[in-house]
Amino acid sequence: MSKPFSLLKRLPVTALVGLLLTFSFLIMAVFAPWLAPYSMSESVGDMWMGPSAEFWLGTDNLGRDLLSRLIYGARTTMTIAALATALAFSLGSVLGILAAVYGGWVDQLISRGVDIVMSIPTLIFALVILSVMPSTVLMLILIMGVLDSTRVFRISRAVAVNINVMDFVEAARLRGEGKRWIIFREILPNALTPLVAELGLRFIFAVLFLSSLSFLGLGVQPPDADWGSMVRENRQGIVFGVPAALIPAAAIALLAISVNLVADWILRHTTDLKGGRSG
Repeated sequence: MSKPFSLLKRLPVTALVGLLLTFSFLIMAVFAPWLAPYSMSESVGDMWMGPSAEFWLGTDNLGRDLLSRLIYGARTTMTIAALATALAFSLGSVLGILAAVYGGWVDQLISRGVDIVMSIPTLIFALVILSVMPSTVLMLILIMGVLDSTRVFRISRAVAVNINVMDFVEAARLRGEGKRWIIFREILPNALTPLVAELGLRFIFAVLFLSSLSFLGLGVQPPDADWGSMVRENRQGIVFGVPAALIPAAAIALLAISVNLVADWILRHTTDLKGGRSG
């Protein structure tokens, strides 16, 4: 029992704050139906009511409880962003490492295909696809994951190319090890540190990307809600001094900061461990 507490005591303040905030958002997303005081689409008051004992964050443009929609929006936003990030990393890492290990025409074919996709601005690409395809949750995950996998491909390929020419990889080849061994036993374990650091950044970019699509009306569709659509629905209230649009925007910013703090700590921690082992 004392080991987890001793680990928490050794954490820097920034990492501890990041972990607490990230865990709070995760709890909010998982237990949204039990934590939200009202349903997501129920009108419970007048339009843009201020914070009160009944409505802690006030109401939105249709009189719905803003806190309840914020909690349900956390579930939608984090679920779609997490699944899209998982797809991006699975696809991008596999293709990047394969391109680095096999080289030749395999590398050229995959790299040039990625270059073509990356030559088109990501938001424009997604808007063109979503203008002719339904904006379902599955479609959003597929589009975000595939488009973001190009960035992961570039990073994983660059890392794998550097590892692929190191002495321990050459020694494995001389021992007669196959490409599968080299990929899973030599390259992938040594590529995890930069990929884990990139994982946090890609998750945040997925959150921002989804929020941008929803703000433009092509992301999450009613009656579901995410933080980007909440900003769009309440943006007119800013003119009248109503902070309903600023609350989900602040949630997006707070989630981005907390995840980045955790990712930075993981990167420093794993780097220190490797440095200690090599020394």
